[in-house]
Amino acid sequence: MRILHQRRTGALLALALAAIICSTGWRGTSNTSQAQAGATRHRIAFTRIGPIRTGLFIADADGQNEKPVLPAESLDYNASFSADGRWIIFTSERAGSADIYRVHPDGSGLERLTSDPAYEDQAALSPDGSTLAFVSTRGSGMADIWLLDLATHKYRNMTNHPSNFRPSWSPDGKWIAFTSDRDTHPGRVSGAGGSTHGGFEFLQSTNLYVIRADGGRLRQLTQTSGFAGSPKWSADGRRIVYYQSSAQESWESRKRLGPTETSLSQIVSVDVEHGDRKQHTTGPGMKVSPQWLSADRVAYVKKQGSDPGLEFTPGEKGARGEFRNPAWSPDATHVVYHRELQAERHWMTPTFSRDREFDFMLTEPFPAYSPTGDQLIVSARPPGPWPVYAFEESSLELMNADGSGRKTIFYKAGKNAFAAKWSPREDLIVFGLGTFFFRTGPAAQLALIKPDGSGFRMIAGGETNNGFPSWSPDGKRIVYRADGKQGRGLMILSIENGGITPLNTGGQYDNFPAWSPRADLIAFTSYRGGDYDIYTIKPDGTGLRRLTNSSGNDAHCVWSPDGEWIIFSSSRMGFKDEAELVYRIPQPYGELFVMRSDGTDVRQLTDNQWEDATPAWMPESSKR
Repeated sequence: MRILHQRRTGALLALALAAIICSTGWRGTSNTSQAQAGATRHRIAFTRIGPIRTGLFIADADGQNEKPVLPAESLDYNASFSADGRWIIFTSERAGSADIYRVHPDGSGLERLTSDPAYEDQAALSPDGSTLAFVSTRGSGMADIWLLDLATHKYRNMTNHPSNFRPSWSPDGKWIAFTSDRDTHPGRVSGAGGSTHGGFEFLQSTNLYVIRADGGRLRQLTQTSGFAGSPKWSADGRRIVYYQSSAQESWESRKRLGPTETSLSQIVSVDVEHGDRKQHTTGPGMKVSPQWLSADRVAYVKKQGSDPGLEFTPGEKGARGEFRNPAWSPDATHVVYHRELQAERHWMTPTFSRDREFDFMLTEPFPAYSPTGDQLIVSARPPGPWPVYAFEESSLELMNADGSGRKTIFYKAGKNAFAAKWSPREDLIVFGLGTFFFRTGPAAQLALIKPDGSGFRMIAGGETNNGFPSWSPDGKRIVYRADGKQGRGLMILSIENGGITPLNTGGQYDNFPAWSPRADLIAFTSYRGGDYDIYTIKPDGTGLRRLTNSSGNDAHCVWSPDGEWIIFSSSRMGFKDEAELVYRIPQPYGELFVMRSDGTDVRQLTDNQWEDATPAWMPESSKR
C-alpha cells in the first residue's frame, strides 16, 4: 500500500457520502477532485464520543413556548443572535465538517458562511453585521479566532496563538472578548479512570482576554489558575460577564455522569477598564453561558444536576431541562439554544473525511475487522434510547463489514467485553472481560470465544487487570496489557502452553499493544516523562523506538494491513472549546492521525471537538 499525498488543502468527502452531501447543496467538490478520489482509498472504522443528533430551538426568554428553528437532521449547535435580531448564526455539520451558517429566526434564508475542512465554530457577528468572528483550526490545526469579511470573503487570523474560544464583540464593534487556555498548565486529572499512574484526561484552565478587532492591544482581564468562560459585554461596553470556576470543576462538569449537586461555578462580571469584579450568584450548581438582559439582570443556564434549566439574577427560575449554550435576542424576548436528541447509534455510518485517501465509518468502540475484511466486531454499549454514555458494561457484537447482520456473540451483565481481536485464521476472538476505565469491580481478564459465540474460556486470571490483546501474525502468541500487583506492563502469552513472558520496555506504564502484520514489531502507548507517546519494540524486547513526541496523549495505535503505516488517536491539537460546556465527553480533544511505521510523515485525518478514537483499518483486498 502507498499513500500518495502528504498534505490536503481542499475539502473532499468520502465517496460513500457523496449522494448525501450533494443533496444538501454542498459545493466544495469539483469534477477534478472527484476524479482524483477514484484512487485507492483506505477504509477506517472508529468510534466518536459525542452527540449523534442535536437541534436548534427558539423559545420565549424564559424558555417557554419552544419550537425548532430547523429540522434536526444532523448536528446543529452553538447559536447566537445578530445585533439586529434578524439572524441566528450557528455551527452545523450537515455538509460534513463543522462550518458556520446563518438563518432567520423563523427558519428561512439558510445560508452557509464558511466552507473549509477545518473545524469552525462559536461564531459571533459584529454589531454592524459586516464581520464574522469565529473559532477555526484552519492553518495550524489548533483553535484560533478568525475574522471573515462577509463582503470581500477575506479571512484573517486575529489571535495567532492557540488555543482561543468564545469570541464576543463589544457594542461599538471595536473590541472582541474571548477566553483562552494559552500559557496555562493545569496538568492531568489525578487518578482519573482508576489509574495509579499519570491520569489520561487533561484539566483545562482558561482566562479572559480582550483584543482590538484589528488584532492589537491584547489584554488579559483575569489572573487566576481557575476557569473563566463565555464572556458577554454589557450594553454600555463597560463590563463583561462570564462564569468562573476551577480547573477541577471543569473536569467534573464534562465527565461521564456530569456535575454533582455540590459542583460549583459562579456568574461574575468585571469592569473592562478598571478590573473591578462583582459576583452575581451564590450557592452550588454548575452555572454557565451568562448574558446581560439589562443593567441589573443576567441570564444563564444551570447545567445538569437534579434541577437544570434557565435562571436569572437575582434568583428567578425559567423553564427546566437541558438548554445548551443559550443565547438571548438583543431585545431580551427570545432565547436560542441547542439540545441533544435521540438518534440511532452508529453501527457503520459514513462520516466526513478531510483526506481524499481515507473513507471513515463511525461505529461502536474498539472495532476490529476480520482478516478477510468481511466482518467486524465491536464492543457495544447497552441497548436503549440513544444517546447512551454508560461504560459499565458492553457486549461483543458481530456484523458484516457494512453494518448489516448484527448479532450478539457475548454478553455478561455488569462486565465490559472490550477490545476484541480476531485470530489470523478467524477461528477465535480474544478480548478483555471485566472492569476497565472505572475500576470499582473485579479485575479484567483475557478470554477466548469462537465467532459463533461458542467455546468461551478464560485464558489469563489473577488479581492483575489484563486487557487490550493483540495476536501475533502466526496466531501462536498474544500480547496484552497487565496492570496490578502481579505485574505491570506488556505481557506475551503463549496459546500453546499458557506461559507468560513479560515484555520489558522500561516504561512507567504501557498500554494498547498492537502486533505488526509483519511480525517484527509491537507498537504500544507508554507513559514516560509526563506524556503518553507511541513506541515500537521487537517481540524479544530489543530495539525500543519512540515514534511520537507530542504534548498530550498518543494512543489507540493500529497498523495498516501491510505494516507500513500506523493510525492512532492524539490530543496534540488541544481543546477546541471551553471544556466546562461539554456534556459527558471526558476527552473532547482526540483526533485521528496517521504516520509511517518509523514515526515520519505524520498527517491529521479528523478535526472536531469530539473524541475520535479506537480505529480499525480494513484489509485492503476486501474493500472492492
